[in-house]
Amino acid sequence: MAKKSKPAPAKSKPTTQKPLGVAKSSAKIQKATVTTGAPAAKAQSHISAKAKPLLTKKQEMIAKKKQKKAVAKTAAEEAAKERQSMRVVHVGLIPKSETQGKAAGELAGALQGKAVVGFKKEKVLVLSSRGIVYRYRHLMEDIVSLLPHSKKEPKVDVARGRLLNEALSELMDLRSCSLCLFFEMRKQRDLYLWLSKGPAGPSVKFLVSAVHTMEELKLTGNHLKGSRPFLTFSPSFDRLPFLSLLKELFIQTFATPKGHRKSKPFYDHVLTFTYLDNRIWFRNYQMCIPGAEGASKIDEITMEKMSLVEVGPRFCLNPIRVFSGTFGGPTLYENPHYISPNKVRVNEKRKRGEEYREKVQERHSRETYKVVNALPVEDLAHVWDADG
Repeated sequence: MAKKSKPAPAKSKPTTQKPLGVAKSSAKIQKATVTTGAPAAKAQSHISAKAKPLLTKKQEMIAKKKQKKAVAKTAAEEAAKERQSMRVVHVGLIPKSETQGKAAGELAGALQGKAVVGFKKEKVLVLSSRGIVYRYRHLMEDIVSLLPHSKKEPKVDVARGRLLNEALSELMDLRSCSLCLFFEMRKQRDLYLWLSKGPAGPSVKFLVSAVHTMEELKLTGNHLKGSRPFLTFSPSFDRLPFLSLLKELFIQTFATPKGHRKSKPFYDHVLTFTYLDNRIWFRNYQMCIPGAEGASKIDEITMEKMSLVEVGPRFCLNPIRVFSGTFGGPTLYENPHYISPNKVRVNEKRKRGEEYREKVQERHSRETYKVVNALPVEDLAHVWDADG
């Protein structure tokens, strides 16, 4: 029986094995070509669908940042416009006509409350010039104790060739202060006070007189250090235009900002500014309310029994000039009733010289009268002389 012959195996063609990842990807591509017939468009749409959420998130973040920047920019511009408007009001309070004066006074009165609210972060720089005497130095320390929002600076010694306004403006900028009280001493006897608003003004120059410090007075009144004061002004501050400007400067200088870290959140004293005899008189009083210790509320009957006890210090301010800039600039107002201390001393010296001249003239006239009206010598005038 013959054996069946096995068929010869077919020759296999040599093949090259592809990597697993490449094979899978090529299979996917082939499948995509069979099903759709547009592989490039499908892949591109798939990538763009995944990248779209990322792009939208980034765009939202960028839009939010731009919106925040725009809001901050508009707020800063509004604040700058408000400050500029307040500065314009300050500078324009000294008008050239009576109608402008009334309009400026009404505008200052309307913006009075707004000025107090808008300057919550006011800081006052208090300093003096070299050569100040001890009495005026104690006055400056008393004012510093009344202003918890003040910053004290050592004495200023202005170098040669440098202007005073440049040095003080630089100090205000370095200490981040918007107001300055500068006590300037001249001839060891005259004290001048500069009250200036930075950085563009206005500024006022006063002559300080009738000074009485707290140590000198020794009054019975007393109030807590750092408490906020009530500011009261005489009716003249609302009538005269330049006094309206001074009122705004006094409010910004002596009104303690609410919430200041060195201040106490209550009122227990009153600062009064009275315009009398072409001068401004400053007084400080303590508010004494009987039976108010430990009480949360004070009724009207108790307030009627309130009394004021003076604390000190006392001083008088004689306004000299109002300038539009910081420590100088064009003159907005000049006091016609002001007489410099040098002229006062010259007049007093002249008066004393006239009195002495009158005495000498009277003595000389007496001597000439004796010579002209001499009495004749009597015969018995020398009877009792020793020689006779």
